[in-house]
Amino acid sequence: MDLLWTDFLNSEWHDWRGSGRTDDRLDNPQWLKEFLETWKLDAPVPPDAGELAALKEFRGCLRSQAERLVSGTIPSDANLRELNRVMAGGPVIRQISHTAEGRQLDLLPFKRDWAQVMAEIAASFALTLVEGEGARVRVCANPDCLWVFYDDTRNRNKRFCDDKSCGNLMKVRRFRARHQGSTGQPGPGPEGRPDGGSK
Repeated sequence: MDLLWTDFLNSEWHDWRGSGRTDDRLDNPQWLKEFLETWKLDAPVPPDAGELAALKEFRGCLRSQAERLVSGTIPSDANLRELNRVMAGGPVIRQISHTAEGRQLDLLPFKRDWAQVMAEIAASFALTLVEGEGARVRVCANPDCLWVFYDDTRNRNKRFCDDKSCGNLMKVRRFRARHQGSTGQPGPGPEGRPDGGSK
């Protein structure tokens, strides 16, 4: 399950197959456009140099906070102050409207810029904390991947961001390590899947 903040955090992509290749998708205007469209956000693309630097710095802070959650440590007061600072950069206008189901309260962005987008991302992370769902935040157990994800399984024991890619790859690696250990020869078999996904 993707959340706004995990999608943003995973814009720093690592090749899960182990080549060591990385891709910073914040530098890719097409990825940014699709990100904004997916989450119904609005900001000029590409961001200017100052906005891009702020996005990357915020992403680093968010990763640090997510890793704290994964390790079972709650965010510090300083972490919460940083979230509040970022959220303050995105004021909203409250507006009530009629819908087919009754009335609804909408929060409309006051501005359409990257500070507003970062505020929405920070609010998405803050909501995960407030709803007590921090224990469901995971970092993929494939050490080459580092994908951050929200574990929405019932028993909360999901280890890999995707069982078909990282999960299968790690099974193959474990099998090869066992086979090589017992015979002294490298293990057989292909590794991973063709890269057809968005990861």
